[in-house]
Amino acid sequence: MKEIRTGVLVLGAGSAGLSFAAGASRMGADVTLMEGHKMGGDCLNYGCIPSKSLLAAAKHAHAMTTGGPFGITPVAPEIDYAAAKRYVKRVIETIAPVDSQERFEKLGVHVIRADGRFVDERTVEGGGYRITARRIVVATGSSPLVPPVPGLADVPYLTNETIFDLMERPEHLLIIGGGPIGMEMAQAHVRLGCRVTVIAGGGALAKDDPEMSALVLDRLRAEGVEIVAGAKATRVSGRAGAITVATETEERTGTHLLVAAGRKPNIDRLDLDRAGIEYDHAIKVGDDLRTTNRRVYAIGDVAGRLQFTHVAGYHGATVIRPILFGLPAKARTDHIPWVTYTDPELAQVGQTEAQAREAHGDRLEVLRFPYEENDRAVAVGRPDGRIKVMAVRGKVVGASIAGAEAGELIGLWALAIANGLKVGQIAQMVAPYPTLGEVSKRAAGQYYVPRLFESDAVKRVVRLVQRWVP
Repeated sequence: MKEIRTGVLVLGAGSAGLSFAAGASRMGADVTLMEGHKMGGDCLNYGCIPSKSLLAAAKHAHAMTTGGPFGITPVAPEIDYAAAKRYVKRVIETIAPVDSQERFEKLGVHVIRADGRFVDERTVEGGGYRITARRIVVATGSSPLVPPVPGLADVPYLTNETIFDLMERPEHLLIIGGGPIGMEMAQAHVRLGCRVTVIAGGGALAKDDPEMSALVLDRLRAEGVEIVAGAKATRVSGRAGAITVATETEERTGTHLLVAAGRKPNIDRLDLDRAGIEYDHAIKVGDDLRTTNRRVYAIGDVAGRLQFTHVAGYHGATVIRPILFGLPAKARTDHIPWVTYTDPELAQVGQTEAQAREAHGDRLEVLRFPYEENDRAVAVGRPDGRIKVMAVRGKVVGASIAGAEAGELIGLWALAIANGLKVGQIAQMVAPYPTLGEVSKRAAGQYYVPRLFESDAVKRVVRLVQRWVP
């Protein structure tokens, strides 16, 4: 076994590990990176990139059927499902060089294509190497959670790791799970000509503001997605082409089954006990992302916090400070946005209305503005949507958006929360006209409606000034 001594060892070449490795190596650190599967991790190969690519293909198909209001005769598109999947693969291949082994080796990172497991507090073995490191960063990500539903193991099923390899269009896709993955794939497939049934035992888009998620779910139902909410899968049976999912009250039979019931951190093969690293469902870390072994940090999904690619990248940047410079750093969560890329999109940052009411009580003000009063939304035929901003004494504590380009709009509110901005500073922004971005400015402006336009005191002052000031 070949012995290696390195400054920092990174386990996992997904978003978290690559973000850290690139930054650390370019700053002069001696970095070794271990990855036993695909460079780029889940996001590039099975998650963000392929799902958004398939959604883009589905959007084109949907546009061909909805042109009537614009004077464009709707037509039934000829959908080549396999060609749509080939488009997905081309997108992955286009982006892959950015995450490739070759690129990171050019950055000075020593890349070992093997999984690693701990043998003691600072040593990892894998691929014929025994690596001793000053600091170790665990960034092994997560995998699809397959729930223990009776009969599920006996039928063929898909996960986000396999559905993008499916080249034959499902006639009727059953989906277990009503979270973002399940709902995005539901809309993509119904627009690509499939019948889709979602079995959402915990509710559909249940982690988001119910007022806002209802806008999205109404659209999905209108497009033909059948959503069975609040009914858990109790048994799965059948065979390829005829799979039945039973709930407490009824059964649904389809040709294919997608399991989208959440994620589980990849910790099983790490031998964490040998390194003195505590864990339960994920690795236990403090706000500084350090584990119970002071030499080891855990970042991204494996740390058991918010499971998003941008959070993984944020974690990678956060631990640069303590590992390279010995400076303190903590990972926040209050300013982290997330988006479900359905059409319309659903975006959130900070506290939802319910969370804000519980935390702040009567001090909370909820500022709203509808898309239907935004000229750009009306012009492009996208008036269905709204923005809701939670503010306490003028300070932004949360924002929820459901509507076109919600994922693009939420960034402004993430900036506001990250920097402690007040709604007045957003209201002072001059947004170009006509843009959807004006909904943020108009929402912020609602803070002043009762203070300026509905205030008797203000009106008295105005009348006095108009009367006496020449």
